Amino acid sequence: MPLASKPIPEREHAHLHTVLLRTYLQLLHSRPVLTKALTSSILSALGNLLSQRIERRHQCESPTKKVDLIAPLRFAAYGFFFTGPLSHYFYLFLEQWIPSSLPLAGLRRLLLDRLIIAPAFLLLFFIVINFLEGKNLKALNQTLKERYWSALKMNWKVWTPFQFINVNYVPVQFRVLFANMVAFFWYTYLASTRK
Repeated sequence: MPLASKPIPEREHAHLHTVLLRTYLQLLHSRPVLTKALTSSILSALGNLLSQRIERRHQCESPTKKVDLIAPLRFAAYGFFFTGPLSHYFYLFLEQWIPSSLPLAGLRRLLLDRLIIAPAFLLLFFIVINFLEGKNLKALNQTLKERYWSALKMNWKVWTPFQFINVNYVPVQFRVLFANMVAFFWYTYLASTRK
């Protein structure tokens, strides 16, 4: 099992990044699900905003064009209610169900994540975002037909090396944060597939 993090010693004149890290670690300890949900929410929304900026630049549109603020709110809601909490419990479950002491534990964890959890999580994403956009089941079916398989293949390409590192080398309490940092760019990609 990956080692737990060490507390940061308190100093009278700590740098801002040290204070922020200390606060994050305290929140992670006292309110792990809420902290991970908020982190997921913020990074999901930022990923969507980045997607909009990239799309605007790609289409040579004016940088002063209004930003769609509803889309990042949808991604924030998805991150808060689904990504953060579900990931928290998934990584705890993974650690208990496939302990490091088992032979090929790292490979087993990775296969479980990549072959079962990733397809289900991606499907959940499309369903929730479709619902939050106010679209019907016909629109969902069309989106799934057009985008699910290509998004899943991209998920396997992008996420597999990161998840291997995450489930084998990152301490359990930081796995959601690590995944959120990768997800920042992944949500940028997913937001672009929604267009």
